[in-house]
Amino acid sequence: MVLKRREKILLVGVAIALIIFLFDRFFDTPMNRKISLLRGEVKAVDARLKELDLLVKGLQIAEEETLRLEKELKSLSAQTLRGEEFRAFLRHLARSSDPLQMKVISMVPTEEKIIPSEEKKGTPLRDSRKITVQLVLHSTFPKVESYLRGIEELPFLVQIEGIQIERAEEAQPLLKVTLNLKMYMISI
Repeated sequence: MVLKRREKILLVGVAIALIIFLFDRFFDTPMNRKISLLRGEVKAVDARLKELDLLVKGLQIAEEETLRLEKELKSLSAQTLRGEEFRAFLRHLARSSDPLQMKVISMVPTEEKIIPSEEKKGTPLRDSRKITVQLVLHSTFPKVESYLRGIEELPFLVQIEGIQIERAEEAQPLLKVTLNLKMYMISI
Protein backbone atom coordinates (compact mmCIF):
# COMPACT_ATOMS: atom_id res chain seq x y z
CA MET A 1 0.00 0.00 0.00
CA VAL A 2 1.39 3.19 -1.13
CA LEU A 3 0.53 6.38 0.67
CA LYS A 4 -0.49 9.39 -1.21
CA ARG A 5 1.24 12.67 -0.78
CA ARG A 6 -1.58 14.08 1.27
CA GLU A 7 -1.56 11.09 3.59
CA LYS A 8 2.21 11.37 4.01
CA ILE A 9 1.90 15.03 4.99
CA LEU A 10 -0.89 14.14 7.37
CA LEU A 11 1.17 11.31 8.87
CA VAL A 12 4.22 13.61 9.31
CA GLY A 13 1.92 16.24 10.92
CA VAL A 14 0.50 13.62 13.30
CA ALA A 15 4.03 12.40 14.11
CA ILE A 16 5.18 15.98 14.78
CA ALA A 17 2.10 16.61 16.96
CA LEU A 18 2.72 13.33 18.80
CA ILE A 19 6.40 14.25 19.37
CA ILE A 20 5.39 17.72 20.60
CA PHE A 21 2.72 16.19 22.88
CA LEU A 22 5.16 13.61 24.30
CA PHE A 23 7.87 16.25 24.73
CA ASP A 24 5.43 18.50 26.56
CA ARG A 25 4.00 15.67 28.65
CA PHE A 26 7.24 14.01 29.72
CA PHE A 27 9.82 16.79 29.65
CA ASP A 28 8.44 20.35 29.56
CA THR A 29 5.60 20.04 32.11
CA PRO A 30 7.74 18.28 34.77
CA MET A 31 10.50 20.84 34.25
CA ASN A 32 8.02 23.71 34.64
CA ARG A 33 6.76 22.13 37.89
CA LYS A 34 10.33 21.78 39.19
CA ILE A 35 11.09 25.37 38.18
CA SER A 36 7.96 26.69 39.94
CA LEU A 37 8.83 24.63 43.06
CA LEU A 38 12.38 26.00 43.00
CA ARG A 39 11.06 29.56 42.58
CA GLY A 40 8.84 29.03 45.62
CA GLU A 41 11.80 27.74 47.61
CA VAL A 42 13.94 30.69 46.49
CA LYS A 43 11.20 33.11 47.60
CA ALA A 44 10.99 31.34 50.97
CA VAL A 45 14.77 31.52 51.39
CA ASP A 46 14.76 35.22 50.41
CA ALA A 47 12.02 35.91 52.96
CA ARG A 48 14.00 34.03 55.62
CA LEU A 49 17.17 35.99 54.72
CA LYS A 50 15.28 39.28 55.01
CA GLU A 51 13.92 38.15 58.39
CA LEU A 52 17.42 37.21 59.57
CA ASP A 53 18.75 40.55 58.34
CA LEU A 54 16.08 42.36 60.38
CA LEU A 55 16.94 40.23 63.41
CA VAL A 56 20.63 41.06 63.06
CA LYS A 57 19.82 44.78 62.83
CA GLY A 58 17.54 44.45 65.85
CA LEU A 59 20.31 42.70 67.80
CA GLN A 60 22.77 45.45 66.90
CA ILE A 61 20.33 48.10 68.06
CA ALA A 62 19.66 46.15 71.28
CA GLU A 63 23.41 45.77 71.87
CA GLU A 64 24.00 49.51 71.39
CA GLU A 65 21.10 50.30 73.73
CA THR A 66 22.48 47.85 76.32
CA LEU A 67 25.91 49.54 76.17
CA ARG A 68 24.29 52.97 76.53
CA LEU A 69 22.22 51.80 79.51
CA GLU A 70 25.27 50.20 81.14
CA LYS A 71 27.16 53.50 80.83
CA GLU A 72 24.18 55.34 82.29
CA LEU A 73 23.99 52.83 85.15
CA LYS A 74 27.69 53.28 85.89
CA SER A 75 27.32 57.05 85.99
CA LEU A 76 24.28 56.77 88.28
CA SER A 77 26.09 54.24 90.44
CA ALA A 78 29.00 56.66 90.77
CA GLN A 79 26.58 59.37 91.89
CA THR A 80 24.77 57.11 94.34
CA LEU A 81 25.81 57.43 97.97
CA ARG A 82 27.50 54.63 99.89
CA GLY A 83 27.78 54.31 103.69
CA GLU A 84 30.72 56.64 104.41
CA GLU A 85 29.69 59.01 101.63
CA PHE A 86 26.28 59.44 103.27
CA ARG A 87 27.88 60.46 106.56
CA ALA A 88 30.10 62.88 104.65
CA PHE A 89 27.03 64.26 102.90
CA LEU A 90 25.27 64.91 106.22
CA ARG A 91 28.41 66.60 107.56
CA HIS A 92 28.52 68.71 104.39
CA LEU A 93 24.92 69.80 104.92
CA ALA A 94 25.68 70.83 108.48
CA ARG A 95 29.05 72.49 107.73
CA SER A 96 27.99 74.39 104.64
CA SER A 97 25.46 76.25 106.73
CA ASP A 98 28.19 77.67 109.03
CA PRO A 99 29.94 80.02 106.56
CA LEU A 100 26.57 81.27 105.35
CA GLN A 101 25.53 82.17 108.90
CA MET A 102 22.61 79.82 108.75
CA LYS A 103 21.23 77.96 111.72
CA VAL A 104 20.44 74.29 111.21
CA ILE A 105 17.53 73.61 113.54
CA SER A 106 16.98 69.94 112.74
CA MET A 107 18.16 67.28 110.33
CA VAL A 108 16.04 64.11 110.23
CA PRO A 109 17.11 61.33 107.85
CA THR A 110 14.59 58.56 107.14
CA GLU A 111 15.36 55.53 105.05
CA GLU A 112 13.30 53.15 102.96
CA LYS A 113 14.72 49.89 101.62
CA ILE A 114 14.28 49.34 97.89
CA ILE A 115 13.65 45.77 96.78
CA PRO A 116 14.33 45.43 93.04
CA SER A 117 12.22 43.06 91.00
CA GLU A 118 15.32 40.94 90.15
CA GLU A 119 15.88 40.23 93.85
CA LYS A 120 12.35 38.88 94.11
CA LYS A 121 13.23 36.33 91.41
CA GLY A 122 16.10 34.98 93.47
CA THR A 123 19.19 36.82 92.27
CA PRO A 124 20.74 38.65 95.20
CA LEU A 125 21.59 42.28 94.48
CA ARG A 126 23.36 44.90 96.52
CA ASP A 127 21.34 46.44 99.32
CA SER A 128 19.93 49.76 98.13
CA ARG A 129 17.93 52.29 100.08
CA LYS A 130 16.16 55.56 99.45
CA ILE A 131 17.11 58.17 102.03
CA THR A 132 14.98 61.23 102.68
CA VAL A 133 16.48 64.02 104.78
CA GLN A 134 14.20 66.66 106.23
CA LEU A 135 16.23 69.73 107.03
CA VAL A 136 14.90 72.74 108.96
CA LEU A 137 17.00 75.88 109.02
CA HIS A 138 16.75 79.59 109.73
CA SER A 139 18.29 81.85 107.14
CA THR A 140 17.78 84.73 104.75
CA PHE A 141 16.53 84.14 101.23
CA PRO A 142 19.86 84.84 99.40
CA LYS A 143 21.72 82.52 101.78
CA VAL A 144 19.15 79.75 101.14
CA GLU A 145 19.65 80.23 97.43
CA SER A 146 23.43 79.82 97.67
CA TYR A 147 22.96 76.82 100.00
CA LEU A 148 20.72 75.12 97.41
CA ARG A 149 23.27 75.84 94.67
CA GLY A 150 25.92 74.19 96.84
CA ILE A 151 23.73 71.08 97.16
CA GLU A 152 23.14 71.10 93.41
CA GLU A 153 26.89 71.09 92.74
CA LEU A 154 27.51 68.02 94.89
CA PRO A 155 28.87 64.99 93.03
CA PHE A 156 25.98 62.89 94.34
CA LEU A 157 22.58 62.19 92.92
CA VAL A 158 20.47 64.37 95.24
CA GLN A 159 16.93 65.46 94.44
CA ILE A 160 15.10 68.27 96.18
CA GLU A 161 11.63 66.90 96.76
CA GLY A 162 10.18 69.95 98.41
CA ILE A 163 11.01 73.27 99.94
CA GLN A 164 8.88 75.40 102.20
CA ILE A 165 9.91 78.93 103.09
CA GLU A 166 7.96 80.86 105.70
CA ARG A 167 8.47 83.80 107.98
CA ALA A 168 8.61 82.57 111.55
CA GLU A 169 8.08 84.70 114.64
CA GLU A 170 10.81 82.97 116.66
CA ALA A 171 13.45 83.45 113.92
CA GLN A 172 12.98 87.15 113.08
CA PRO A 173 14.52 88.55 110.79
CA LEU A 174 15.42 85.11 109.37
CA LEU A 175 13.14 82.80 107.40
CA LYS A 176 12.23 79.29 108.46
CA VAL A 177 13.14 76.91 105.62
CA THR A 178 12.00 73.29 105.52
CA LEU A 179 13.87 71.33 102.89
CA ASN A 180 13.19 67.72 101.85
CA LEU A 181 16.09 66.00 100.06
CA LYS A 182 15.94 62.56 98.49
CA MET A 183 18.92 60.40 97.56
CA TYR A 184 19.71 56.77 96.94
CA MET A 185 22.30 54.82 98.87
CA ILE A 186 23.93 51.49 97.95
CA SER A 187 25.63 49.32 100.55
CA ILE A 188 28.66 47.48 99.25
